[in-house]
Amino acid sequence: MNAATAELAAAAARFVVEEGLEYAAAKRKAARALPPARGGGRTELPSNEAVEDEVRAHIALFHADTQPAELAALRRVALRWMQRLQDFRPHVGGAVWRGTATRLSAVHLDLFADDPKSPEIALINLGVDYDVADGGAGRRGEPLSVLGVTERCAELGAWVTVHLALRDHDDLRGALLRDAAGRSWRGDTRALEQRLAEEAAAGPGR
Repeated sequence: MNAATAELAAAAARFVVEEGLEYAAAKRKAARALPPARGGGRTELPSNEAVEDEVRAHIALFHADTQPAELAALRRVALRWMQRLQDFRPHVGGAVWRGTATRLSAVHLDLFADDPKSPEIALINLGVDYDVADGGAGRRGEPLSVLGVTERCAELGAWVTVHLALRDHDDLRGALLRDAAGRSWRGDTRALEQRLAEEAAAGPGR
């Protein structure tokens, strides 16, 4: 990674942590914000992994005292929704699973079902209001729908957005792919429970 791309990664990480942007939007904003002489608007955009490394560094430097508790609170939000929607083999991903979430982060869950309407029916039966958004393309290029719900998190004193990506049951086989460093991109309910238990045992000073 050249110097200009590295600077974009660092700038994008600041937008992720301080403004709660998703990685793609943060990288675009970073590219617009940097002047042309420093690579803005024309250099190669950094990978998500490179931005995530910078996010971890930024959190360690500026938010080490608050971020662990915020992450744990968001993981508990994720776990509640995974338990409610257990029939759809939920997996948590994004910053909440990867350990970089702050109070501004959304919760991202993948649901796997043969019938894409069944998670919506489940939410209706639970009396939950939701929005439907276009989630882009799935693994095979098929349209991906995302259901959006919100929950008031007492621990954070704020509303948390939960994105429920509706995936085909066959996509479950690739749910636990790992990155170049061997870290999983997602975790199921049992894995998230284990992480929360380990963090509780380690205490606030872990």
